[in-house]
Amino acid sequence: MPAAHRKPKRRSLSGSTIRTAATLALASAATATVFDGGAAHAEPNLSPAQVKAKVDRLYQEAEVATEKYNGAKEKAGQARKKVGSLQDEASRRTESLNTQRQKLGAVAAAQYRTGGVDPSVQLLLSSSPDRYLDEASLADRVGTRQAATITRVRKQLREIDQLHTQADGTLSELRAKQTELEKQKKTVTKKLADARKLLARLTPADRAVATSDTGDRASRSTPRADLDTSSNSRVQAAISFAQGAIGSPYVWGATGPNAFDCSGLTQAAYRAAGISLPRTTYAQIDAGQRVSRSQLQPGDLVFFYSGISHVGLYIGNGQMIHAPNPSAPVRIAPIDQMPFAGATRVA
Repeated sequence: MPAAHRKPKRRSLSGSTIRTAATLALASAATATVFDGGAAHAEPNLSPAQVKAKVDRLYQEAEVATEKYNGAKEKAGQARKKVGSLQDEASRRTESLNTQRQKLGAVAAAQYRTGGVDPSVQLLLSSSPDRYLDEASLADRVGTRQAATITRVRKQLREIDQLHTQADGTLSELRAKQTELEKQKKTVTKKLADARKLLARLTPADRAVATSDTGDRASRSTPRADLDTSSNSRVQAAISFAQGAIGSPYVWGATGPNAFDCSGLTQAAYRAAGISLPRTTYAQIDAGQRVSRSQLQPGDLVFFYSGISHVGLYIGNGQMIHAPNPSAPVRIAPIDQMPFAGATRVA
């Protein structure tokens, strides 16, 4: 398997290391992240409403990290493809260079038999390209029929050197994106673990209150007329896909077909309609024409929070289909249940 397509090895963690890290993360969450520095003895006194507020905040913070993870993953994939392409091109050109050298080798052999080898040809057959590039000015002084070939090989050597330099730079970029990926993954995992710990302290009835969405309209029996208010066939296709996804679980980083995060759902819905959207919320908001809240039409993407960390697909009558968080599946909900940040029309 070519080196260009090998995935970097990840260091495995022992079970004890993972358990220790998880214990430290949860302990830290109990004293800092979850309770804002409150004393541990205050935890059992939180009401379901207070737990809901803290869990909602943790989910929102996790979604910010999720979108950063999605962006880093996308860029890492692009960098990986670029490295492979550069290395493949360098190999192709090296093969071409070797072919040219073989031709010059045949010429040199013939010249040797007839009384001597052109010094420029000797240089090209050298095992040291650097030495050739340093001294290749000699080739400019020869008037043999190999001059065109010599010039072509010189150019190929420089181009191959540039390709290797670009590949090295892109590899460094890939390593940086992979580091960012792991950082955001740890952030998401910790936030979600903190939320689960909070919810685990509640009774089943109180947990239902803490994870409820009072504005939910998640029934699959929502009348078709409420959703299909646009004559745009691509909008209809996107809404139809999103409606079919209702009830699917939220999984951070997922783009379907059986699970989604928020931007993964909108991307998949419009992919089903033949429209390619970027992966992240903060890129999707710039993927079409911005529209105001008063101009919303079915099919528009609606965004929330100041960091543009959540997105849903507007379906009319103040409603959207979205993937909320790990405690709630894909559902229909009012757009006024979160801080509205903007909207974009992509079809």
